[in-house]
Amino acid sequence: MVLTDKQSTAPPATEAAASDAPRSFGDVVKAYVALTKPRIIELLLITTLPVMFLAAKGLPPLWIAVCTLVFGTLSAGSANALNCYIDRDIDAAMRRTRRRPLARDQVPPVNALIFGVVLGVLSTLGLGLTVNWLAALLSLGANLFYVLVYSMILKRRTPQNVVWGGIAGCMPVLIGWAGVTGSLSWAPVVLFGVVFFWTPPHTWTLAMRYKEDYAAAKVPMLPVVATERRVVLESLAYTWATVLCSLLLWPIAGTTLLYPAVAVVLGAACLWEVYRLLGRVNAGKTGVDLRPMRFFHWSNAYLALLFLAVAVDSLLV
Repeated sequence: MVLTDKQSTAPPATEAAASDAPRSFGDVVKAYVALTKPRIIELLLITTLPVMFLAAKGLPPLWIAVCTLVFGTLSAGSANALNCYIDRDIDAAMRRTRRRPLARDQVPPVNALIFGVVLGVLSTLGLGLTVNWLAALLSLGANLFYVLVYSMILKRRTPQNVVWGGIAGCMPVLIGWAGVTGSLSWAPVVLFGVVFFWTPPHTWTLAMRYKEDYAAAKVPMLPVVATERRVVLESLAYTWATVLCSLLLWPIAGTTLLYPAVAVVLGAACLWEVYRLLGRVNAGKTGVDLRPMRFFHWSNAYLALLFLAVAVDSLLV
């Protein structure tokens, strides 16, 4: 494995493992919670709850909403824990992820595997028994797709990994709708498309910042195998697709004028940021001077505010 200067200053793996081993019950709990990647779960919940407002055309039933969010959280935690188990060698090789529990030997790998499977079983049964079995099956499908297709097949083999692997991250939109209605419709499919097109540029700009990490771990993310200009151009294309797809919700779901107005403003701001990134590439800037994390952080805000607009608009219909 090739190490950068910063990586080479890290303590030996054995020393880090010894010093990072959990020393109390609280440490153990924190390590298992970290396996679930709570920050990623937050993003999934941001897309789930607003869709439930849209499906209910107002406030969704409290019991259904709570159960969907609780067991949806367990499902996402299951997928993330199993991903940590599969990617423990990659995580140990990357600065961005080397502090995850398995990379620091805070949790035995077999325990992480069992933990992930148990969470998956509990989430599926919980959704099926308290919400409905369509939501449960969609949740199980998302979990299996993320673990088996993305983590085990796509991630290490193709630069298109996050394009198709991102399907798993789109599923909470369908799960939220199914939780309220017991069926599917075109409205959640449109929002599924928004998250699908949003995912690649969001992830690629993060990967541009940590390009050396992915290269050291031999993960063929697009910024590792393509020029910065190509990455930005593809990000631009996906961002346009995201914005255009977001506007389809207006006629399909019959929203008020609030939603399309917000979608246009947010979309314009997002496009402005990616065009600024392209401008820096055209000006000959490279590496950290491109400031790709500006777009990454803005894209987080874009998705959160767009789905907030979905929820608020649903209360006005």
